Amino acid sequence: MSRRELVVLGTASMVPTRTRNHNGYVLFWDDEAILFDPGEGTQRQMTFAGVSATDLTRIAITHLHGDHSLGLAGVAQRISGDGVRHTIPVSYPASGQRWIDHLLDASAHHRRGHLLEQPLTTDGTIPPPPDRPDPGFTLSHRRLDHTLEAVGYRLDEPDGHSLDPTLLARHGLAGPVVGQLQRDGVVTAPDGRTVTLDDVSAPRPGQSFAFVMDTRLCDAVLELAEGVDLLVIESTFLDRDLDQAERWGHLTAFQAAKVAAEAGVRHLVLTHFSQRYTDPREFEREARSVFDGGLTVAQDLDRVPVPRRRSRQAPQLGAS
Repeated sequence: MSRRELVVLGTASMVPTRTRNHNGYVLFWDDEAILFDPGEGTQRQMTFAGVSATDLTRIAITHLHGDHSLGLAGVAQRISGDGVRHTIPVSYPASGQRWIDHLLDASAHHRRGHLLEQPLTTDGTIPPPPDRPDPGFTLSHRRLDHTLEAVGYRLDEPDGHSLDPTLLARHGLAGPVVGQLQRDGVVTAPDGRTVTLDDVSAPRPGQSFAFVMDTRLCDAVLELAEGVDLLVIESTFLDRDLDQAERWGHLTAFQAAKVAAEAGVRHLVLTHFSQRYTDPREFEREARSVFDGGLTVAQDLDRVPVPRRRSRQAPQLGAS
């Protein structure tokens, strides 16, 4: 069975606390595991969460402030130390290249890992690594509005079909012919009738995920969040401190939740909390004032499953 869940490694913003580590999030998506924004202490949090370096298939960094990137040095060395054989792309804003260079060469170690640097410039789709050309989704990025160049990420699975065993049996289809049907979209049944993929399947809507960190409100935030199943988004401040959020290039819980409501998000994960707040229930109350979907006010080491697929009605058997 495929695994699709978010593992939260850390939820603090600039200053970690006794209960909140710096940022870090791993999205498990079938055979892929994407590490987003590895802040300081990510290696240790991975150990607590049961995530190994060999699990990782991609690293995606929104920007080069320390709470989103200082852990890259340790994770990169862990990848080398564990002798990870597959290619791990590392995506980041191109303007942060000098800091990426420093982090990947922060101390003496033997470089045995296969890290593929992917500096990002214009908005668009990020290519997969050459040894995994078809991960089953596309990963794209959009530029955000922070005090430093920052990007947000979005993962989209294409729509597909789910075969209905009952309809396959009624049409007399089994074995290799089913594979042919999936490839070609049409086959001839044993009784001579033409059977299309639509005759024996239901539409399977693709799933989606978005990751939005340090930013003010801007068009890209809503575009990244539009219709996603799971949105991870910063809510550094409460709305009573909106002036501070604007000053430092952040969102409030109210703003993040309003984005989720307007975008039709199914499950919202709030994170990246300022150390000034000690009661997470304040974030929940503020978010619930405008958003009534699934909600997680993230704590370190939380696991948040991607919501089950949106259901669509299977076709009824009829004349071909």
